[in-house]
Amino acid sequence: MDTKKFIEKKIKEIKRTVGSEKAISALSGGVDSSACTVLAARALGKQLRVIFIDDGLMRENEPREVKKTFADLGIKVEVLNYRKRFFAALKGKTDPEVKRRAFRNTFYKVFGKEVLKSEARFLIQGTIAADIIETKGGIKTQHNILEQIGIDPQSSFGYKVIEPIKTIFKPQVREVARALGLPEKTYKRMPFPGPGLCTRVVGEVTPKRVALVRHATRIVEEEIASLKPFQAFAVLLNDKGTGVEKGKRKFGEIIVVRSVESKDAMTAEPTKVPWPILIKISRRVIKELPTVTRVVYELTSKPPATIEYI
Repeated sequence: MDTKKFIEKKIKEIKRTVGSEKAISALSGGVDSSACTVLAARALGKQLRVIFIDDGLMRENEPREVKKTFADLGIKVEVLNYRKRFFAALKGKTDPEVKRRAFRNTFYKVFGKEVLKSEARFLIQGTIAADIIETKGGIKTQHNILEQIGIDPQSSFGYKVIEPIKTIFKPQVREVARALGLPEKTYKRMPFPGPGLCTRVVGEVTPKRVALVRHATRIVEEEIASLKPFQAFAVLLNDKGTGVEKGKRKFGEIIVVRSVESKDAMTAEPTKVPWPILIKISRRVIKELPTVTRVVYELTSKPPATIEYI
């Protein structure tokens, strides 16, 4: 792919599609939405409003870090707190597909509200080729797929969706982001799912359970960073495991450590993590999160497993 020509083409397409109207860019801080936001900013200038929805499901300090990264690029980001709304939508839900759909519906309704307030006609988002393939194939519902599965965003939510990078995969997206001047910490960042930590909590998603897996994910990312895997994170299971504390029986949480190697997220193999690193992760998790009694390492490839848990 000729990255320079791709960028020029997409900027022209965005300009032509939006015309003199206004648009909103849905920014999450990942490389996909970041690349789309910069493309849109170059195409539209003051016609663009960039919004980061704080859904309560992001990694530690995500809203603050994303806002600073884009401020350094001269792009203003509005951080809007919708945590209560997302947790209310997820309350009581345990089925993986039901949770993904609940997230998707809330995501687009929230943006529908902001689009209406802004009098914008378009929502720009970072859908990539892998998202479309997995959703249309019935593997799992990606939150940012609508028209490809028969949902008309105009009639359902009141705006049209623009997806500048929907024809390319993660490696090409990274090249586009780098060419657009995004910092290395952004274009080399590990993939993070649109529904956030919701995909790493098996069972009901609550603020308390998300806080636990958020902390565990930070530990995993820090300790595995030197291996530079495609993706590494923690998962909180729904079951409890027996433990021992001060000579007494104790039921505690079970954390799964997942690290994989992949090029495009369509297939993946487990990272061969050295034993000392795994032991250190386990000890840190148990020490820093006292409610956890067991830490396990996932060894399944994709397929048959997906990379994320739900």
